[in-house]
Amino acid sequence: MTITPEQIAAANKANLDALVGFAQQAFKGIEQLVELNMAAARSTLDDAAEKTKAALSAKDPQEFLSLQANLLQPAQEKAVTYGKQVADIAAATQAEVTKFAEAQVAQAQAQFQSMVEAAAKNAPAGSESAVAAVKNAMANATSAFDAVQKAAKQAASVAEANFKTLSASAESTAQAAADVVKKTTKRA
Repeated sequence: MTITPEQIAAANKANLDALVGFAQQAFKGIEQLVELNMAAARSTLDDAAEKTKAALSAKDPQEFLSLQANLLQPAQEKAVTYGKQVADIAAATQAEVTKFAEAQVAQAQAQFQSMVEAAAKNAPAGSESAVAAVKNAMANATSAFDAVQKAAKQAASVAEANFKTLSASAESTAQAAADVVKKTTKRA
């Protein structure tokens, strides 16, 4: 089987399209993170200005301590929410990139399979065992790829579950700390 210049050009175009598609998926995730970070920075700046004005207008130490105690809870909630949003963006981006990569691999496997089939049809007599060996190797490679892909998906699921558990734990710990601060300032 001879490869023509048109086939090479078509393969190069397909590879370029795949690269562009992958880059678009990655940039989409980066863009979402930038937007989230800009919103978080804007919110933090606004909150800091508001809290500073409130602190400067405190009339006595008790009011100042009360303001301080009330700062912890919203900041902790915002940090947890931010972390969840980052994790969601990362998970969505990873899922899209994985879906895109799986489609590219499936397409490449199909093309290679058709190439092997075409070569097998044109193979000289007596090369059946070589063709069978190539087909067997291809089946083994596909099976190995599927196993690795399944393991990667399981690892990503475990990591996501661990992040959610850690996030919930951090949220409850911060809530308990905020409650202690509030109780302490009420006694003072």
